[in-house]
Amino acid sequence: MTVTVMLEPAGRCRWDERVHITVSGLAPRQPVTLRASLRDEKGALFRAHARYCADAAGLLDLERAPALGGSFAGLEPMGLFWAMEPEKPLLRLVKRDVQTPFVVELEVVDGHEPEAQRLLGRAVHERDFLAPGVRREPVRAGRVRATLFLPPGSKPFPGILDLFGSSGGLCEYRASLLAGHGFAVLALAYFRFEDLPEHLNDVCLEYFEEAVNFMLQHPKVKGPGVGLLGFSKGGDLCLSMASFLKGITATIVINACVANTLAPLHYKDMIIPELSYDLEKYTITESGFLNFVDIWGNPLEKTNHQSLIPLEKAQGPFLFIVSMDDHNWKSEVYARIASERLQAHGKDRPQIIYYPGTGHCIDPPYFPLCRASVHAVLGQPVFHGGEPKAHSNAQADAWQQIQTFFHKHLNGKKSVRPSKL
Repeated sequence: MTVTVMLEPAGRCRWDERVHITVSGLAPRQPVTLRASLRDEKGALFRAHARYCADAAGLLDLERAPALGGSFAGLEPMGLFWAMEPEKPLLRLVKRDVQTPFVVELEVVDGHEPEAQRLLGRAVHERDFLAPGVRREPVRAGRVRATLFLPPGSKPFPGILDLFGSSGGLCEYRASLLAGHGFAVLALAYFRFEDLPEHLNDVCLEYFEEAVNFMLQHPKVKGPGVGLLGFSKGGDLCLSMASFLKGITATIVINACVANTLAPLHYKDMIIPELSYDLEKYTITESGFLNFVDIWGNPLEKTNHQSLIPLEKAQGPFLFIVSMDDHNWKSEVYARIASERLQAHGKDRPQIIYYPGTGHCIDPPYFPLCRASVHAVLGQPVFHGGEPKAHSNAQADAWQQIQTFFHKHLNGKKSVRPSKL
């Protein structure tokens, strides 16, 4: 019989969709190895493999058959995607051009690696970032440098501003995927992009206010307010936006600090200094990576009080997504401080979701874990933490939590999906 690799959805689907992989035409109980690989836009290779055995009818169904070892073990239908590792160490899989798909090659090889040799079957699967009908519109409005993603349809959609962290640039993959779920999303750059400042020296909140107003005035954005989604440094900027700017309805931050970090924040005649840090307090892991978790000052100490963001001034609800193995800073501590501060001022307790075994960088589902990467400024490897399987489970759950929170608070949908983790 001919060995056939079948995928559902066939051929092409969105990056955040699950794929059902089956292999037919094998001999009863035949041992095989499945391999997956892709190259990013710069040509870097990412790979994963797992050992399996076909069933009595010669069929291999990854939703029923556990992996017997390899890059992962156990029943993991999406393991060949989230367990990929870079051929060259310390590279993180990132989608730079959302207008093209990642092309994943799947192979079935006879036997169990490392003895497996003979190729039995092959399939190519495209995973894209723009759902059918989603429009991508570059934004150069006043000082704002961004990309707006709009779902198909004539009605206005709930609006979200999406900010990334201290690496800078313009990251579009999270915004493009969210637009496929019914949101108008502005992927906002704030430094190291085009004519924006190259470095984070001084940050002006008026720039972000201009971006919020752009969204509120857009005919495709449903008011009266917008949501904020921020990761790392982008997270504390979202907390500041929610605290000082009008038109913010709901805010989600991923592994964010409750104080202003890395650069002074200016707004009108006010300045919030950055949280203190001491680079000499870094440690080095057994693998030789820099661990920065202890370099940051305590936001509750008197010397850092002015750097605390006044969350009690915000009107809308908060969701904190927290990685319990974050080694960039103490995300769990910061979320607890935020909760206590809000309640002390008579505000509602924020929703906090803790994810054990997860590192600093939580992306949409099925992006491989990056435990460490080369820092954009320091040029040295920095430890982020996390374990692959726990990280993947958290990604999938957090992605649903983000959509549920925004649909509830921006779109008026009452149903709330409880966290599985």
